[in-house]
Amino acid sequence: MLINYHAVKMRGIFASCALAALLLAVAWADHHHHHHNDHGSDHDHSHDGEMSCHKLSEPNADFAFSLYKSLNAQNAAGKNIFYSPLGISTALSMLSTGAHADTHTQMFSTLGYGSLNQAQVDEAYKHLFHMLSHSQQEQLLNVGNGVAVRSGFQPLNKFLEDIKNFYSGEIFNVDFTKPDEAAAQINTFISEHTNGKIKDMVKDLDPEMAMVLINYVYFRGQWEKPFDGNYTTKEEFHVDETTTVEVDMMKRTGRYEYYQDMENHTSVILLPYKGNTSMMIVLPDEGKMREVEDAICKDHIKHWHDSLFRNSVDLFLPKFSISAEASLGNILQEMGMKDAFGDNADFSGISEETKLKVSKISHKAVLSVDETGTEAAAATTIEVMPMSMPEQMKLDRPFLVFILENSTRSILFMGKINNPTAM
Repeated sequence: MLINYHAVKMRGIFASCALAALLLAVAWADHHHHHHNDHGSDHDHSHDGEMSCHKLSEPNADFAFSLYKSLNAQNAAGKNIFYSPLGISTALSMLSTGAHADTHTQMFSTLGYGSLNQAQVDEAYKHLFHMLSHSQQEQLLNVGNGVAVRSGFQPLNKFLEDIKNFYSGEIFNVDFTKPDEAAAQINTFISEHTNGKIKDMVKDLDPEMAMVLINYVYFRGQWEKPFDGNYTTKEEFHVDETTTVEVDMMKRTGRYEYYQDMENHTSVILLPYKGNTSMMIVLPDEGKMREVEDAICKDHIKHWHDSLFRNSVDLFLPKFSISAEASLGNILQEMGMKDAFGDNADFSGISEETKLKVSKISHKAVLSVDETGTEAAAATTIEVMPMSMPEQMKLDRPFLVFILENSTRSILFMGKINNPTAM
């Protein structure tokens, strides 16, 4: 399951990623590997009082932080971490609709969906896609899925229907025996759904491939309170005790939701985009990054969200454009998703004739931040400031960043900016 992210540099703030899951047929030669299991997967459409997509919010956040800890553990010192938890959870949930037995149980337990069944998860994603598609004019948020199916390979109808119905997935056929053409076709699909920002994501396809699942998340927002480029100056950013790099440091004094969490050694600020999305920046106190990372979980995010209050802040934020890549196959296996990658994988919900397993997952995401947050400059608004001295928040050392979507309570993107100048 190859998860590849690629985006082109542009002015403005955007975060983007796309994810392609490669399913290899274990044995194309042996087409008569019949595998009839009856799994009573009755879709009970339970509509609780709470919005169904909020059911995913807590497990997805837990999964996001487990993933962060695993990525961080294998991350080289000073490297940036950046990924889309929502994109990865969505792609894996879409894949789990075709998984059965232990393969399914392990996927659900890794995703944190132990108390839910597939039908509830499917309904919740259907609602989530519905909510996200009502995104306003000012922000661009595309989240969606695609399935490229090997010509002549016929996945079960129910699997295809579920992907269309619950995961707003588009299904198309490709001829994997011509790997270059197949890759070009898949890349065109991804490029068209990400405003041309994610290109050449898939390469080196195996002619044995049965299907590729694709998930893309593309976000571009504009700051509710843009920075004035006239105040941007060259300043030093301390990657670690011995390394400094020069950055374009933006500066803005304004009223922000801000919180200093003495107990957890952090300062937190919320920078809203126009629309339903905001960036939460978490700056650990000097020398406390490791301690904050070891302890951080979804309860911190909730605590910070609840504790923020309006304050005058002198904010210093570097302009940056970073991309980060990660190979997720080993991490997901360590997190408990073992069978999906092995020869005893059970994806009989996708095909009963052909035995399938996941081949690999890689992931790339990109984030770009500047003064306006979009390609068009915004009119500067003037705020009335109280007379008190502003707090100072200077992001001149590594910090954590979260892009949060409020209506669905989703973490669209998250990561650690160790070095804003590293592309």
